[in-house]
Amino acid sequence: MIPLRGAAALVGVADDASPTGELDRHGRALEAEMVRLALDDAGLALADVDGVCHAQSSMAFAEYLGIHPRFTDSTNTGGSSYEVHVEHAAAAIAAGLCEVVVGVYASTPRSDRRRAGGQQGRWMPPGPNPQAEWEWPYGIRMPMGPYALAASRHMAQYGTTPEQLAQIAVSTRQWAAMNPKARYRDPITVDDVLASPVQSSPLHLLDCCLVTDGAGAFVMTSAERARDLRKPPAYVLGAATCHDHLMITQMPDLTVTPGAVSGPSAFKMAGITPDDVDVLMGYDSFTITALLHLEDLGFCAKGEGGAFVEDGRTGPGGSLPMNTNGGGLSYTHPGMYGMFLLVEAVRQLRGECGDRQVHGADIAVAHGSGMVLSCMSTVVLGTEAAR
Repeated sequence: MIPLRGAAALVGVADDASPTGELDRHGRALEAEMVRLALDDAGLALADVDGVCHAQSSMAFAEYLGIHPRFTDSTNTGGSSYEVHVEHAAAAIAAGLCEVVVGVYASTPRSDRRRAGGQQGRWMPPGPNPQAEWEWPYGIRMPMGPYALAASRHMAQYGTTPEQLAQIAVSTRQWAAMNPKARYRDPITVDDVLASPVQSSPLHLLDCCLVTDGAGAFVMTSAERARDLRKPPAYVLGAATCHDHLMITQMPDLTVTPGAVSGPSAFKMAGITPDDVDVLMGYDSFTITALLHLEDLGFCAKGEGGAFVEDGRTGPGGSLPMNTNGGGLSYTHPGMYGMFLLVEAVRQLRGECGDRQVHGADIAVAHGSGMVLSCMSTVVLGTEAAR
């Protein structure tokens, strides 16, 4: 087995979002700009790149960039794709298959409404769509319907309350208030969440992620090369992925995600426990998504997520800072949010987050969720001190 712990590092990141929810660029031009900015952040050039990750076509994107990579990855697991890309790239770098890998995501669903044609941010992978055959004809509202099923089951089985789910949105908005790029920064209360329109019972509008434009990129290289670059490296200490269904009707247990496998596996590789985590970037497509992460990653026992969050523990000043950029609930959500988890985790470890900076952060976890609670991918990142 190739040892992955600390063999590779994230050395450059970039993102773009706007308080209006719209960007003035789109398509390949926006993707290429993100890669340029991430390479500049790392102190590297396009000529250094020999690996490309892109959830639609790494071949097409490499051609656009004019490079000839030795490592290529077009894995698409929905919102967790970018954590999967980091895991794969870390393995490739450790095996000597490549040395500098870029990953990118850009989608502009909000401004696309004013433009003809599609965009790359579709939430389903290409190919046959079993949901369209077996689930959608029965009236499930997408994409919130499957998450509403999970929330309903969690409430019925464990007594979780709408107020507890709402607190997740409130705490996340408190972080967004400190992010000048966040779509929404005005404070909200639990009552505000519960008063917002029901989208798919029991989920209200403010329990649901945004629909915005957004883009981001990362650069990875070997630990050896990372030491001489422009910014402090964020070492990949652990990474793991698991998926157990595609259709929500095939989810083995609506209250347990595949994160119950990927999380402990990544933590074991990293040699950490949940108590060691300083910042958790957990995909928050909906408030129930974030709550399930807390349980499945081991921050609290199964069924105790509601009680865990109700005192604001995940917000500013809480014992587990979570989604410090404002998350998919308040910062941005272009369709596949996993890239932004990585960008914020790296910046927190570097101490670059300004008012929302978590003091002394040495270990950050980026936990992506793809499709409908289907594919979870966990990446543990650490500073030199944690390595």
